[in-house]
Amino acid sequence: MKEIREIFYDKQLNIEAYGFYGLKQKFPNHFHDHYVIGCIESGIRKVTCRGEEFLIEPGDLLFFNYRENHACEQVGDYPLNCRFINIKRERMREIAEEITGKSGYPEFVRPVIRQCPKAELLREVYRMVAEGKEEFEKEEHFYLLMEQLLSEYAVFEKRGVQVPDTEKLNDVCDYIKEHYSENVSLEQLCGIAGVSRYSLIRYFTKYKKITPYQYLESIRINQAKLYLEEGMEPAEAAAMTGFSDQSHFTNFFKRLFGLTPAQYQRIFIQKIDKTPL
Repeated sequence: MKEIREIFYDKQLNIEAYGFYGLKQKFPNHFHDHYVIGCIESGIRKVTCRGEEFLIEPGDLLFFNYRENHACEQVGDYPLNCRFINIKRERMREIAEEITGKSGYPEFVRPVIRQCPKAELLREVYRMVAEGKEEFEKEEHFYLLMEQLLSEYAVFEKRGVQVPDTEKLNDVCDYIKEHYSENVSLEQLCGIAGVSRYSLIRYFTKYKKITPYQYLESIRINQAKLYLEEGMEPAEAAAMTGFSDQSHFTNFFKRLFGLTPAQYQRIFIQKIDKTPL
């Protein structure tokens, strides 16, 4: 297998994402000036960290704290495939403060979490960064991932976080309804609610039983249905309702309704054709 190494920097999230595919290289004892969080896709490696040895396998989640010494080497004939995100120390402090309300640096308690269900969400964040996906959805997934990782695997003291009131959350809903066709950002919605990104995601979801981004896409898709029923071309309906491209629109539409936009539209075109003159 040919070795491939890739790295991406996301300005919006202020993180790095990098992947190793077909990796056989041995890494001596070293540390990084950032936090490292990764998931193992295939292959087995021996990792030495905190005076212990761990065999990491597919499905495992890996944590290295800021400047934490570690080393790793290949085990067996199968090279390593893995994906990681790097978070600088000050950026991690900002994230932890938004989520927990405490200004400090978290410490992940265990270097390895076996068969961690959070690995799938990490893969999704990595994919969005690598593909340059829409900022709102990507931010939401990232904060949901970090909330789970920090709450379950990190140590720090907690104190109260900002909580938006119902009126502010309704203002957010109204803004989304009025501006769904535009490039709505999480930052804009946080400004309306007067809270942090994490607080908005958490309390909006608790209040509406749906995340802010899912709410936005639901508004968009329902308006697009009306346009399709009126005979508008699917590509134009996608553009008019704020979808980044027609492929995203088609995939999302089919996932929700089981039909492509064109298939859905034909139902109404047939009805129109059968209407007597």
